Amino acid sequence: MQESTLHLDPDTGQALADLADACGRRPEDLAREAVRRYLCEEEEPVRAVAGELARRHADLLRRLGE
Repeated sequence: MQESTLHLDPDTGQALADLADACGRRPEDLAREAVRRYLCEEEEPVRAVAGELARRHADLLRRLGE
């Protein structure tokens, strides 16, 4: 997997560093956890919309595949 660099504005970076210090954790661990949580929260609604679009346009998708 490719390593990524997350660029934060100074205020957000400082808030992350402060929170990490208070929790006894590394800032990158908190950021990684927050990104994973966000992805999990967003995945279900996006899949639901995609599924609804696929159902709504199933006939067209079938015809395009012929």
